[in-house]
Amino acid sequence: MFCRNQTTRATVACGSALEMEIRRGKFRRSLYVDTSQDSDIQKKIDHEIRMRDGACKLLAACSQRDQALEAAKSLQTCSTRIMAYMSELQKMKEAQVMQKVARRSSDAGPMDARLPCKGRVAISDLRIPLMWKDTEYFKNKGELHRCAVFCLLQLGGEIFDTDMVIVDRTLTDICFDNTIVFSEAGPGFELRVELYSCCSEDDCSAGSTPRKLASKLSSSLGRSAGKKLRATMEPGPCSPVSNGGASPLLLPVPSVPGPKYHLLAHTTLSLSHVQDSFRTHDFTISGNEECSYWLPLYGSVCCRLAAQPHCMTKQMMSGPLKVSQLGGERHSWTNVHGVLKGSSLCCYQRPEDVEDNVDPAFTIAINKETRICVTEKDAQGKAQNVCISNQYGGEEVTHTLTTGDGEETHKWMEAFWQHFYDMSQWKQCCDDLMKIDQPSPRKPAPVTPKQGSLYHEMAPLAAPSCEGLLLQDNAVSAEIRALLSSYYNDSY
Repeated sequence: MFCRNQTTRATVACGSALEMEIRRGKFRRSLYVDTSQDSDIQKKIDHEIRMRDGACKLLAACSQRDQALEAAKSLQTCSTRIMAYMSELQKMKEAQVMQKVARRSSDAGPMDARLPCKGRVAISDLRIPLMWKDTEYFKNKGELHRCAVFCLLQLGGEIFDTDMVIVDRTLTDICFDNTIVFSEAGPGFELRVELYSCCSEDDCSAGSTPRKLASKLSSSLGRSAGKKLRATMEPGPCSPVSNGGASPLLLPVPSVPGPKYHLLAHTTLSLSHVQDSFRTHDFTISGNEECSYWLPLYGSVCCRLAAQPHCMTKQMMSGPLKVSQLGGERHSWTNVHGVLKGSSLCCYQRPEDVEDNVDPAFTIAINKETRICVTEKDAQGKAQNVCISNQYGGEEVTHTLTTGDGEETHKWMEAFWQHFYDMSQWKQCCDDLMKIDQPSPRKPAPVTPKQGSLYHEMAPLAAPSCEGLLLQDNAVSAEIRALLSSYYNDSY
C-alpha cells in the first residue's frame, strides 16, 4: 500500500529593502517564526553580511589580479547565500500562517500529516565540455582568452561553491573535482547548478565591452559615435543587472571596483536525474560572444548525482519481535530483535549484535513488491499479528510477526506504512543504496605551469567553514591582512 502526496513549492523574491530591514534589526519582528530555526537562520544572515562586507573591503584593497578574483568570488557567494537565507525565512513565515489558518478553520477536514523522509544528495565529478574553434584550439591562433570560473550549487537553504578554475583554449573541459553533499534534501528537491565566469585578463572590464574592442569602436566610428554605441551595449546581455534575462534576482552587490563574475550557464537537477552513474544534462547558456566573460560551451554538463534517503541508511524502527515462517499446521516462533532499515527487516538474536556489527540471523525483504497486512484479534481480543508476504523464485513466502502488545504492533505497522511511503517518494533511490563519498577538506591548489593548467596556482583566500576571510596566501600584503583582522575583531 502506497500513499500519495503532493508537495507545493513557492519561490519568493527578496530585494534590497528587505536587507535594509535586517541591518536595522526589524527583520526579526516583521518575519518572526516561533521556532529556534528563525534565530539560527538570522545568525547565518548576519554572518554572511559580515563576510560580504569583508570581501568588499578586501576587493577594494587588492592590488594583484589573482587576489581580486578570489575576493570577487567570495563576494558573489555571500550575496547568493544572503538571498537564499532570507527566502527560507519568508517560507517559514508563510508556513506558520497556513498552520494557524488550518487550526482556526472549523470546517477543515482531516489532514494527512505523513511526510517523506529526508535524505542526502551528492553531486560530484562536474565536467563542462568546451567547443573551441579549430583555429583557436588546434592552430593556436588569435589572442589567448582567459576566464576565471566557478560553480555555485544551491539546494534549498544550502549553498556551496567549487574551487576557482582558470580556463583558456588549452582546455577541452572545465573540471571541478569537488564532492558536494546536501544533508537535508527531500524527494522533491531542486538542485540548481550555476556556472559563473569572469575575464581574468587585466584589459577586460567586467560587465562591459573589453577595452580593446572599445578602442576599436572609438577609432572606427569616431569618439562621439563610439561612446553612444558602447552605452547601448553596456546594459545588454553582458550587464551584471540583467545578465541576459536568465540570471535569478540577486541582492544588489555594493559597487566596488574590481572584477565581477557573471552567470554564464545554469541548470536545475531533480530526483528524476538521480542515477548511480556519470550522466550528461542540458545546460542553459547566458550571454554571447561579445561578453568579456564568454566561453564556448557545448550546452551540456556532466556529473554524477546520487541520493541516499534516510530510510535506506538509518534505523526506522527497532524492537523485540516474535517471528514465524508459515508452514505446516502450527507456527514455530523465534524471538528476535528486529531492525527496519533499507530494503530489509533484519532479525538479530540479541540487541547487542546490532552495535557489534554481527550479521543478522535472517532477513525479511521489505521493498515495493512486499505485501503487509494485519490479522484479526484472537478470541481474547489481545493478540494481533502482522503478515509480510514476498515472492521468492515464483513462490510466495509469508512471515508472521507478533509483539504480544497491541500498541507495539500499531507502532510497527505505522513504521511499515511510513517506510513504504518513503520508498514510493524516493523511487529509484530505494532500489539499491547509492554510494556517496565524504567531501574532502579543501586544500590549496598545487603550483603548476600557467600554460594549459587545469587549476589556478593561487591558494584560496577563504574557506566556507572559517569565521571571516582567513588569508592563506603569503603574497597577500600586510596591509590587507591588517585591514581584515581589524574589521573582524570589531565585528565579533
